[in-house]
Amino acid sequence: FVTWVTNWLIKPFTMYGIAALFFYVVFKGMIAPDLAKEYLAGAVLLGAAPCTAMVFVWSTLTKGNPAYTVVQVATNDLIILIAFVPIVKFLLGVSNVAVPWDTLILSVVLFVVIPLAGGILTRVLVTKRKGLDYFENTFIHKFDNATSILFSFQGDVIINNPLHILLIAVPLTIQTFLIFFIAYFACKWLKLPHNIAAPAGMIGASNFFELSVAVAIALFGTTSPAALATVVGVLTEVPIMLILVKIANKTTHWFPQPKAE
Repeated sequence: FVTWVTNWLIKPFTMYGIAALFFYVVFKGMIAPDLAKEYLAGAVLLGAAPCTAMVFVWSTLTKGNPAYTVVQVATNDLIILIAFVPIVKFLLGVSNVAVPWDTLILSVVLFVVIPLAGGILTRVLVTKRKGLDYFENTFIHKFDNATSILFSFQGDVIINNPLHILLIAVPLTIQTFLIFFIAYFACKWLKLPHNIAAPAGMIGASNFFELSVAVAIALFGTTSPAALATVVGVLTEVPIMLILVKIANKTTHWFPQPKAE
């Protein structure tokens, strides 16, 4: 429940609020209004998509409960299918960015439903024919570099706009720390053990950036400012999350010890 509330009732709206504050108020005069609108749209896409992959890494680094991590990732994957489209539609509407319902729904189908179904089918067929060991240690590694294709389109934009990269990174960084501590302290208040609190904070702080980048490209184009904002989220995520991992590992004494299994 901590994960669900943080990720779906708090995170998208704090992302919108923090990004709008910086792009329209704090950095007013440094970012053109049209650019600010698209940067905000990219931030909204990041805020509406909690992490469903890298959180396993962060959970492992903080000695998180693997069963809890799997459950929270699985349930958030299912919630994305229902909640992502209406939340993005609402927040983009508030941002005066017109996006058709059918375009958003198609994006979720293309980038979540089809890959999910394809992954299930592939796992079943490959495991049946060649075994689980081949699937996990050989087959899936054939696709290790596929995600980098999504980011290659932004190479020139990133190099040519270092100031805007920094300006975009500021609200994204603040949002990441805020969401982590909201979930982390909620777990502390509920007297949950550290191996639950750490992954609970990590999943919302991290983002499903593959979905965010892909939807931004589908909606706004490969070299759009919105896509750039989602890519900046990718660039800042690993160093920020490693800082949060260090914080989590140094505050284990704040939490009760987990019950013996």
